[in-house]
Amino acid sequence: MEDFVVSARKYRPQTFDTVVGQESITQTLLKSIENNHLAQAFLFCGPRGVGKTTCARILARVVNERNQDGEHPDSDYAFNIFELDAASNNGVDEIRNLIDQVRIPPQVGKYKVYIIDEVHMLSTSAFNAFLKTLEEPPPYAIFIMATTEKHKVLPTILSRCQIFDFNRIQINDIVNHLSKIAVEEGVEVGNDALHIIAEKADGALRDALSIFDQVVGFAGNKVSYEAVIENLNILDYDYYFQMTDLFLSYNRSGTIVLLNTIINKGFDAHNFVSGLANHFRNLLFCTSERTAAIMEVGENIKVKYAEQSKACNPRFILNALNILSDVDAQFKGSKNQRLLVEIALLNICELTRGVSEKKNDQPEQVAEPIQSEPVQKAPSSPEPVSTKPEPYIPPKVEKEVAVEESAPEPPKPEKPKSTTPASPEVEVKPTQETQAPPKPKPAAGNQARKGGIGSKLSGLKSRGLPSLNDIGTQKKKSSFSNDEAAVFDQNSFQEGKPVNDFNMAQLWASWDRYAKGIKEQDKQSYFATLSKHKPILKDDYKVEYLVDNHVQKQDLDHDKANLLEYIREDLQNFKIILDVIIDEEETDDGDSLYEPQKKFEAMAKDNPVLIELKKRFDLDIDYDG
Repeated sequence: MEDFVVSARKYRPQTFDTVVGQESITQTLLKSIENNHLAQAFLFCGPRGVGKTTCARILARVVNERNQDGEHPDSDYAFNIFELDAASNNGVDEIRNLIDQVRIPPQVGKYKVYIIDEVHMLSTSAFNAFLKTLEEPPPYAIFIMATTEKHKVLPTILSRCQIFDFNRIQINDIVNHLSKIAVEEGVEVGNDALHIIAEKADGALRDALSIFDQVVGFAGNKVSYEAVIENLNILDYDYYFQMTDLFLSYNRSGTIVLLNTIINKGFDAHNFVSGLANHFRNLLFCTSERTAAIMEVGENIKVKYAEQSKACNPRFILNALNILSDVDAQFKGSKNQRLLVEIALLNICELTRGVSEKKNDQPEQVAEPIQSEPVQKAPSSPEPVSTKPEPYIPPKVEKEVAVEESAPEPPKPEKPKSTTPASPEVEVKPTQETQAPPKPKPAAGNQARKGGIGSKLSGLKSRGLPSLNDIGTQKKKSSFSNDEAAVFDQNSFQEGKPVNDFNMAQLWASWDRYAKGIKEQDKQSYFATLSKHKPILKDDYKVEYLVDNHVQKQDLDHDKANLLEYIREDLQNFKIILDVIIDEEETDDGDSLYEPQKKFEAMAKDNPVLIELKKRFDLDIDYDG
């Protein structure tokens, strides 16, 4: 019976052309040999299983084959190559023996090559003993050192070497190499199964060959995707697709049941969270053809990702990634890790419900702000919703304005109280909701109380502010809606400037750079507002940004001009407009009485007359002038 040789040894590259995934390094070494520009000390560093020792052996053999100097082409140069394992020979005595051997010139060939593997394991005294020989070696000596931990090598050693950094081998390169070996061995294996093996190897070709031997020993000459999943105990992609479908259908109970099934099969919850985050990353990449090429999965799996990404909102994917990244950071410190994962999955379910509701919601119509020279008023907020039965509320604002047009002065209270200088009260009967309000009597002379609303309005009128008649007239003459005015304001004076296309990744990068500048200005609260969510790119270069409450929206509105100017200049697109949206789920969950709207609702519960007062005088709740 023939002895079995593992694939990592059987298919070890013997020439530079057969080295996988390190073309830049092998071409550099070949050119150095051909041009006779060889250094006398090399340092090969990089992760395990990427070809450091293999390239060192090939280089040691090739330098003598290319420099035969008339000798027989079949000469054996094995005696000119010396290998030292520094992990087990890391003392000063071993280095001294090596230095003694260096003094003897080669009997055959031109060079003596010394390969020192795991050189970072040498002691400090051994390094110091090696320094002089490494700096001024004999002309026939070449030193090749290999290490996985370059930072442990003394800087004085590094300065005397040519350093080559070996990269992790790409998944596609590993798949192609395994396909060739499978043909040589007569093994039938699918492309998806090879991708799983390559992902498990994590960039190390030697690990991939070992896993390949293991799977072939388990499944025989027919290796399927299911056999690889079963043998390597890897969580199948189907679990992630099923979990995402449960999220999209808002199936909370099914989500918990599927998580329980995964854990009962022996899979770690932390690995599941990492895999689910990578799944959402692939879904995000599928939203664009350019980013879809980055995905390193099989063709069949890529088709599934493309189908599922069509049903996912980019905002849902981003928020889910934020939740999963928080779980990944908190997992090791949590005392109840399973509960932490379950809460995260339920939160992702809630994201899908919120997205579906927001799609059906219509944008609220906001009355246009009234502009005047002395005072500028902010756009009026939507009308508050009161849980108590309201007193008389006029059905239309126009009717109230018509009533006020006949009264040039504010209403005078019928029964004023002498103790408190409060505003005029309007007598309201809850049972007579259809009854018209009493027509106010004009205040004459000094009958209006000092400090009351009548005196204030008359004072404002004397300074040139518009009266109620002027307000009604100005409303009728207004030609811009609130949304049109915002677009006009953000696009003012932008004609003739560049309008370059950009993608969502470039938008995020520009947004993050601006947020970093805000952080350097020590504006931590505003920086947190800019960093919590990611902006979403809509049609016609419209950018939407979600905030949690009115305070954050106010901060963004105050800085909108600077933010837009920076992003437009950075992306060279001067048609970008910004729309700040308050997340209704966040604002409805907590008691945020910091907002003027919430303050007004709380005050209106105790004094319902404030609602009618707001209606009659067309007051703005969030006016802070």
